[in-house]
Amino acid sequence: MKKLNIASIPGDGVGHEVVPSGEQVLKTIADIHGGLAFEFTSFPWSCNYYLEHGSMMPENGLDQLKPFDAIFLGAVGDLNLVPDHISLWGLLIKIRREFEQSINMRPAKLLKGVTSPLANPKDFDLLVVRENSEGEYSSIGGKIHQGEDEVAIQNAVFSRKATERAMRFAFELAGKRRQHVTSATKSNGIVYSMPFWDDVFKEVSTDYPSIQTDSQHIDALAAFFVTQPERFDVIVASNLFGDILTDVGAAIMGSIGIAPAANINVNGKYPSMFEPVHGSAPDIVGKGLANPIGQIWTAKMMLDHFGEIELGAKLLDVIEETTTAGIMTADIGGKHSTEEVTNEIIHRLKSL
Repeated sequence: MKKLNIASIPGDGVGHEVVPSGEQVLKTIADIHGGLAFEFTSFPWSCNYYLEHGSMMPENGLDQLKPFDAIFLGAVGDLNLVPDHISLWGLLIKIRREFEQSINMRPAKLLKGVTSPLANPKDFDLLVVRENSEGEYSSIGGKIHQGEDEVAIQNAVFSRKATERAMRFAFELAGKRRQHVTSATKSNGIVYSMPFWDDVFKEVSTDYPSIQTDSQHIDALAAFFVTQPERFDVIVASNLFGDILTDVGAAIMGSIGIAPAANINVNGKYPSMFEPVHGSAPDIVGKGLANPIGQIWTAKMMLDHFGEIELGAKLLDVIEETTTAGIMTADIGGKHSTEEVTNEIIHRLKSL
């Protein structure tokens, strides 16, 4: 029996509605598999926890999470309660940084039965690998002076180690997909970090002669995501560029509610973390409108991470069977509730 201990953090808002959906699906898959088991331990860390305790997690929170095989996260943030820079840096980003989750991985594909806002989406299926530890989101900088003389400086940090790590991760994934990697750059406008990025990409590509490559400036690349998404396989991008591209990817799928993500620790020292891309959506909390597919697709990525590739593929097939049958929430044109979509996926899994 392969038993996986998962730290479950529903977080804020609809996280409390979609995380149980993901857990139910994973438990169903484990029951079907027979040799697999999931044990979930829930942690109440959230903006409400902050209001009560003055922090998003306990001082020893990371020590509590470290023994787990993975972290299953719902959503973080509620501007009605806590400013984003406190909630995100106190929980989500804290876990990413201190657990060395240096790779963020987000797929985007045209799901069967879901209407893309694109007039002719051409069955796109792409994967963005985002460097997740530094780049434009480094916490190096500061402010000086006040009034009209006030200056804010934000430093972007690109190390060879982290840049090359993200690129090699992308090439390895492309080798299992359609053998193509696109680099997101802006070397015609950012004069130090992006030419460095380009140089490392060229060096790394020589170690993967069977993989085709191209390099696109981020502004053109964002446009191509809308006009020609089918041309892309794996895209490797810096922290900021990857963040923006993946929201575009979610949009062309039809809803950010179906977009999954994985934060990967590549050295095995700490658990990786799996989360949907959507936020806490406080405006629809408790209404049964939250789309559980983002969280359930995130569960598929967790299965892949644990080497259960076949089970992950079956789960994605079942998700698409469900959407093809029209069992969907309102954000993607359906009329069903969170619970109804979840139950339909579970029913289809049981009938495999």
